[in-house]
Amino acid sequence: MPGDRTSSTTVGAAAGAAAAAGSGPDLAADWVRRDAAVVWHGFTQMAAYADNAPVVVDRAEGRYLIDVAGRRYFDAISSLWVTTLGHRVPELDAAVTDQLARVAHSTMLGNGNRVVVELAEALAGVVPVDGPHFLFASDGATAVEQALKIAFQYWTNRGEAGRDRYLALGDAYHGDTVGSISVGDSGFGTEVFDPLRFPVVRTPGYADPAWADAAVAAVQANHERLAALVIEPLVQGASGMLVAEPEDVARVAGACRSHGVLVVCDEVATGFGRTGRLFASEWCGLRPDLLCLGKGITGGYLPMSVTVAADHVHRAFLGEDLGPRTFYHGHSYGGNALAAAVALAHLRLLERDGVLANVQERAEQLRQALAERVAGLDGVAEVRQRGLLAGVALDPPEGGRRWGRRVCAAAVASGVLLRPLGDVVVLVPPLTTTAEEVDTVVDVLAAAIGAVAAEDAPAGTEGRPGGPGGGHAAGTVPEGHRG
Repeated sequence: MPGDRTSSTTVGAAAGAAAAAGSGPDLAADWVRRDAAVVWHGFTQMAAYADNAPVVVDRAEGRYLIDVAGRRYFDAISSLWVTTLGHRVPELDAAVTDQLARVAHSTMLGNGNRVVVELAEALAGVVPVDGPHFLFASDGATAVEQALKIAFQYWTNRGEAGRDRYLALGDAYHGDTVGSISVGDSGFGTEVFDPLRFPVVRTPGYADPAWADAAVAAVQANHERLAALVIEPLVQGASGMLVAEPEDVARVAGACRSHGVLVVCDEVATGFGRTGRLFASEWCGLRPDLLCLGKGITGGYLPMSVTVAADHVHRAFLGEDLGPRTFYHGHSYGGNALAAAVALAHLRLLERDGVLANVQERAEQLRQALAERVAGLDGVAEVRQRGLLAGVALDPPEGGRRWGRRVCAAAVASGVLLRPLGDVVVLVPPLTTTAEEVDTVVDVLAAAIGAVAAEDAPAGTEGRPGGPGGGHAAGTVPEGHRG
């Protein structure tokens, strides 16, 4: 399977070897200082950046990142959910270098590129969209932004005025451009931009058991004004891995079909195998009018996203040259040739090497391991999961602060790179993760939760062992996983 070149290397042994090497901490601190002096990191308070022990990556091998001091970390967040097969996959490396020998980039505005055509043809055979047409961009938020504009202009081109509202869910996250934060719910600091956000029809998200009933009712009541439903099928990832049942998603999409409302599926996070199928829409039997893809499309190599439009949507934009039906939208690097080449090679690997079967096997293993070793720990409220997208919701005691950050920091110190969403620890390992690596990640996470719980336990008390399935005593990092 691609990306397996370091599968036999344990996290702890690698981290321990780096720690024994000596001058690592000083070197890492110097790079953090240089970083903070010139780089502005997204979703990061730069005044506190250096205090939070950031990892400054120098290189990678397989599913492991290696920092500037030589310490190794299992990439349990897939570098923010983009890496699928691991880092430095030989076939993907070759795709980039082969394309470099041809051309790195040429504009797609009014012209074409051979490898982009080949990628679109390959995607057309697998996306759950009827008669698909592909508008490429560089990131997921832009793919959503494109879908919003396409949905609005679709109705305008058809001569149907007033279709200027979108149905969106509570707890939704669709990116951080103005349009995407409008259909997204509040949170992640977006409140400051409320004056810029346009109004939407908002119904509850997946945390509400009756979310689908509310969404269907909203479609029925507002269909004459709705341009589209915008939905993350199955998993609201950035809200802490809130999950829905496929039949509920299908029911809401069916209501849109019955009332002539377009369906936009945002699969930026769930696309390309994360849920055990190539696209989450497949679990729901959906054929959306517009599909937004990003993150894993290039296997984590280069920035690329795409908005996929069904043929009936695309036809509404056909007309006289430079006429009003034209979609006047496009980006300088949309359809970049290097990104297209690696995306094409990546898609072929997903189809060839049993990757999705591994996702389903490792997802079931992860489910059982979290249930046995994490769900019953003090300070754990809930475990949520779909495929290899999982969230462990923490429940800190009164006075306990920043548990998500502290638990992830403890895991990083033990050689497993994690990142929280508030007090939800998110697990998004690569699709090629091995059984041994799943066990390592869960063991390190359980120990990290136990350590933080012990720090905040009242005087004279101790955290209990790791849940109904046993595990490691609270505060103890398992042997073989110490940094």
